[in-house]
Amino acid sequence: MVRTRMWRNGSVAAEGFGLDDVSDHLDHDDRIVWIDYTAPTADDLTRMEDELGVHELASEDALEPGQRPKLDRYRSGLFLVTYDVTCPPDDDALVTREVKAFVTSRALVTMHDADFDMEEIVQRWDDNADLASHGVPYLMWGLLDVVADHATTTVERLEDLIDDLEDDLFAENSGASNIQRRSFSLRKALGTLRRLVGPMRDVVGSVLRGDAEALSDGIRPYFRDVADHVASVSDQAETLRDTVASVLETNLNLQSNRQNLVMKKVTSWAAIIAIPTAITGFFGQNVKFPGEGDWMGLAASVVLIVLTSTVLYAVFKRRDWL
Repeated sequence: MVRTRMWRNGSVAAEGFGLDDVSDHLDHDDRIVWIDYTAPTADDLTRMEDELGVHELASEDALEPGQRPKLDRYRSGLFLVTYDVTCPPDDDALVTREVKAFVTSRALVTMHDADFDMEEIVQRWDDNADLASHGVPYLMWGLLDVVADHATTTVERLEDLIDDLEDDLFAENSGASNIQRRSFSLRKALGTLRRLVGPMRDVVGSVLRGDAEALSDGIRPYFRDVADHVASVSDQAETLRDTVASVLETNLNLQSNRQNLVMKKVTSWAAIIAIPTAITGFFGQNVKFPGEGDWMGLAASVVLIVLTSTVLYAVFKRRDWL
């Protein structure tokens, strides 16, 4: 599936035209073109090489899934790889979607799978139509800005989940295994977020340093805003990973404390139970002793058992062992 749009002098002038018309539009200096591919094939990219002069190495990278976030510079333009990272409201597992783009002086070609929706990016362009006069950097900014906003929303969502985890840590009915499972899941999600968003600092920084030659002063502050968002997400993800590690350590300490408490109680009750065992064992000797075979001997043993067990229970209770 291919989608196209053309701007002339900062305004949308055409949409849905064929790929054969792309080169005709690019013959005019007052026009910029956006081409969007959903799951492009090798033939599609070969055609792009012919239409826009895309470097063959960039075309090879475009077909390889799992590329790291980067911005490569070629003689004919730039090749961008970025990731849209989101977190569903009812889950703590991240959803990552790879987005790639060829960036030339007057064209932006985006490529992604069918599960990525370009509508929010198109809406961002439409909502900031006054920036369209800055050319292709305006299109590139819209893409990166949406990706950065999604990353910001995702890290805020993960922060809320960690806050809930911390609240459940000391709850009476919270299972230790559940806390541990959620902690590891959140730590994995934060690691993924840091791995996919962290390199975007270098990507946006490279744009600001001049990899996008047409970057004018009017659009530069918007890229700085994206850079601030990306840096904030990266730093926050690192901080939250430390928080999750602290939660895991606290959970282990709580389990150890609970185990010690149980051991104290078991030991205390074992000591109390040992008293009647010892007394009845003593009175069960096969030797003559005062009270043998008499009710007085029974009463003496019972009183002794009750008295010593009560005293021992009181001592353990006062020391908070029971």
